[in-house]
Amino acid sequence: MSANFIVPEWDAPSGARLDRVRARVTTRRGGVGSDPYASFNLGDHVGDDPVAVATNRALLRRALPGEPLWLRQVHGSQCVVAEESRSGIVVEADACVSFRPGTVCAVLTADCLPVLFCDIRGTAVGAAHAGWRGLAAGVLEKSALALRRPAEEIMAWLGPAIGPTAFEVGDEVRAIFIANDAAAASAFVPHAAGKWLCNLHELARQRLFALGIRRIASADFCTFNDDERFFSYRRDGATGRMASLIWLESIP
Repeated sequence: MSANFIVPEWDAPSGARLDRVRARVTTRRGGVGSDPYASFNLGDHVGDDPVAVATNRALLRRALPGEPLWLRQVHGSQCVVAEESRSGIVVEADACVSFRPGTVCAVLTADCLPVLFCDIRGTAVGAAHAGWRGLAAGVLEKSALALRRPAEEIMAWLGPAIGPTAFEVGDEVRAIFIANDAAAASAFVPHAAGKWLCNLHELARQRLFALGIRRIASADFCTFNDDERFFSYRRDGATGRMASLIWLESIP
């Protein structure tokens, strides 16, 4: 199933030990599920057959050094340290970080923005689920803080999400972001009366930049417009979830 992974391209500075960092994003291909969850749905909360989800997670597990920390995501800002979580206990959070090789951080998305983090020395990683509510609540800020590294040493990769030509929001969403930072207005384009097209990637970049994080890379994928590769809640309603995963490899 390795052909069904998207491998993030990190703009690594010279000398960084990113050979120690591993990151993958699944697509909807390569699993056992049937419509509307065909075929590699990894979300166990979307109405899919639990046996199919369990089988897909077992297939994923073969490509990883350990079982991912599956979070109960609530569109909030809570960030946890993966290795401090009790085995078998599902944690309510929208982000996690890890400092231990072999511990896999994971977030599930189907239009929301997955953001992966690492530091330039390859000693810390993290993953955040950042829809507009999570962005507004500060999930990226809390994730960066949880990494315990200076901003200038943190790298971020913005993964597949609903794109700026497809994500329609109302006046109230735009107002929330502009109240926090007037520059956020540049991430909204007028679309209809009281409606705007929102650029999640741009909002995330602005928030990361405000933290002092300058090493930011981005994937040019729109989940809404690519039904061959991605699940999309806005497009389909009942649908599956992709996983964005990151971990530290053990290096002798």
